[in-house]
Amino acid sequence: MRAAASRSTANGTRERAALVGLFSAACRQFDPEHSLDELAGLADAAGADVLLRVLQERKKPDPSTFLGSGKVATLRASCDELDVDVVIFDNELSPAQLRNLEEALDRKVLDRTQLILDIFARRARTREGKLQVELAQLKYLMPRLVGSAAALSRLGGGIGTRGPGETKLETDRRRIRHRISILSGEIDEVRKRRAQLRERRHKGSVPTVALVGYTNAGKTTLFNSLTGDDAVASNALFVTLDPLVRRVKLPDRRELLVSDTVGFIERLPHSLVAAFRATLEEVAAADLLLHVIDASNHERERHIEAVRTVLADVGAEKVPSIDVFNKCDVLDEGARARVAAIYPGALCVSALTGQGRDDVIAAIEGRLGLDTTTVKLEFTSGDERDRERISQLYRVGRIRSHIATDSTISIEADVPRRMIDQLASPLKGRHP
Repeated sequence: MRAAASRSTANGTRERAALVGLFSAACRQFDPEHSLDELAGLADAAGADVLLRVLQERKKPDPSTFLGSGKVATLRASCDELDVDVVIFDNELSPAQLRNLEEALDRKVLDRTQLILDIFARRARTREGKLQVELAQLKYLMPRLVGSAAALSRLGGGIGTRGPGETKLETDRRRIRHRISILSGEIDEVRKRRAQLRERRHKGSVPTVALVGYTNAGKTTLFNSLTGDDAVASNALFVTLDPLVRRVKLPDRRELLVSDTVGFIERLPHSLVAAFRATLEEVAAADLLLHVIDASNHERERHIEAVRTVLADVGAEKVPSIDVFNKCDVLDEGARARVAAIYPGALCVSALTGQGRDDVIAAIEGRLGLDTTTVKLEFTSGDERDRERISQLYRVGRIRSHIATDSTISIEADVPRRMIDQLASPLKGRHP
């Protein structure tokens, strides 16, 4: 590997990067220029400055070097001229392609999945997040070690290569399998703990609203606006990895939990979806989703589809949702009208300025209120358990009337249907 690249990473300075994309004109599922723009954002988030962008049109990738041999030679010359440290491909490369490209380009080569994994490793803060990132990295690395080991075994197979005489790669492979097993067990424990917490919240009947959306759509800014929190929000990709949950009081004094989640991205690596399943299960278990969409992004249609794909992958496609178009403050009246026409019922807000915040809260109230019923409940004034029920009723219900006498308290309220049995015994509560 070149000395310049080693110096760049050793002293903590930003690396110099080249971006490479491959597309087929006959089957163009995405705009290659936009895809490279997104890759540039990922590279920036990982600590690299983009000096070169290369696109090649081919019917299919070269099985050996992904790009054609002529393009690889041209890319090598350009990288030498610009003193590029790392070449990042906007695709997933096979183990053989990675090895061949590193040899041909004489510099570090990464694919899109490796880049995203690197960003996730940088941004994970909680133990849970670090566990999930490490698991995804090891699962990505494993087949690449397998491929290398297989190549070695073909060269030096036979007597003397089995048993205790295993190669270092085979030893590494065994250790990685062992570590994957340990991580999987620890993440299973995380899933169990989260399931217990969800069950506890369900018993308390505090509804949960989860913010979902494409990365950098403004979820954390909206989260802060709704909750009054000060979570870090930035115009960068994948700032929020570890889920944040905060309690919010509605104007009618009911409470709900709002959860900010990891941003999604188009072609999200399957290993990441699998590793973050423990976190994404929170989305599937929510009572309501706020799908936050960057209204100012010209690729918003594709971003919407990418989010829906991930939601389907984690079993959350049937959770009720509200489309919230964010960053509407940068749109003109005509653009806002088009959003309203194409997406009737969607909200157009600006989380940064606070515009539309009340509309979001009203929409949450309306959607979560669909499963309520009006009840009249009677409680005994001096009964400790009844005082607890009254306190819970005020947390989860909309109070219509409260009449107290010397011995009884009569309350009429709109409450979630699933809460009726918990709030009153059959002898004290009656449905109108």
